[in-house]
Amino acid sequence: MTHAASVLRRRLQQDDILVVPGAADAVTARLIEQAGFEAVYATGAGISNTLLGLPDLGLATMTEIVEQVRRMTAAINIPLIADADTGYGNPVNVYRTVREFERAGIAGIQLEDQVSPKRCGHFSGKDVIPAEEMIRKIHAACDARQNPETVIIARTDAIATSGFDDAIARGRAFAEAGVDIVFVEAPRSVEELQRIPKDIDAPLLVNMTEGGVTPLLSAPELQAMGYRIAIFPNADLRVSMFAVRSMLGELRQAGTTANMLDRMMSWQDRQSAVGLPEFGELEERYVRQPLSSSAEADDVAATAS
Repeated sequence: MTHAASVLRRRLQQDDILVVPGAADAVTARLIEQAGFEAVYATGAGISNTLLGLPDLGLATMTEIVEQVRRMTAAINIPLIADADTGYGNPVNVYRTVREFERAGIAGIQLEDQVSPKRCGHFSGKDVIPAEEMIRKIHAACDARQNPETVIIARTDAIATSGFDDAIARGRAFAEAGVDIVFVEAPRSVEELQRIPKDIDAPLLVNMTEGGVTPLLSAPELQAMGYRIAIFPNADLRVSMFAVRSMLGELRQAGTTANMLDRMMSWQDRQSAVGLPEFGELEERYVRQPLSSSAEADDVAATAS
C-alpha cells in the first residue's frame, strides 16, 4: 500500500490547488473523504474545542492531539496533515513530536513560530520566537522524519507581531532551512495575499478562516495567486455547532425533535457514513457463515481445546 505521505507529495506536484477541509474527529474525517476531498487537515483549534471544550490557547497537550490524530488516520484512506502547534517545546521536543505524529499515521505536519503557549492565528496578543530558534526547530523536524516523504509545513505568525516584511523574511528563511511548504498566517488584505506568492519562492499554504482577519477567497482565486494548498480548518465544525445549537433550542421549546427530521442526516446515511455495511459483511463472513468443512470445524475445535 502506498504511504500517505507519498500520495500527498505526488498530489502537491499537480497544478491544481489542493483544497483541504479541517476535521477534529474521526467521523468528520470520514465525511471529508466521502465527499471526495483528497486530504484532511487535523485542526488543533477544532480538537481543543471538541475534545476538551476549550479555546485555541495552547491548552491541549501533544499526547491529546496525537491520540485524536491516530483515531482520524485509522478512519480514512486519504492523507492527513496534522496541526502540531509549536511542536510542544524546544527543538528536541519538536524532534519527538514529529516521531510521535509519524507513528500516528500523518502525511504532513505543521509547526509554527509562536511563543508557547500559542494562540489561534486570528487572535490578538500573539508573540513569536526569534527566527533563528524556529530554524533550529525546522532542522530538528526534518532530521526526525523516519519517512523522508513526510511533508513538513512551517508557519509564521509574524504579520501580527513584527509586520508583513518580517513574515516574508521568515518564510524565505524557513524555505531555505528545508521545509516543504511555507504558511504565512493571517494576511490582512487581498494585496497581502497577492504579495506572498510573489515574495516567497516556495510552495505555499493559505488559511481560509471565516470571520478571521484574512479575506475569504475561493480556491480558484487562491490558485491564480500561486498557492498550492488552501485549508478551511473549522468550517464544518462551526456549521455543526450551529446546527446542534438550533436543534437543542427546538427540543427545549417543543419537547420533540419531530420538526427537525428534514435537517438531520437520515438513519441510513448515518450508519453508512460510519461503515456499518462493511461490518455487516464481516459479521456475515466470520460470525454467521458455517465453516466450509467438517474437517475445518474439527481443527477449530481441537485448537480451542
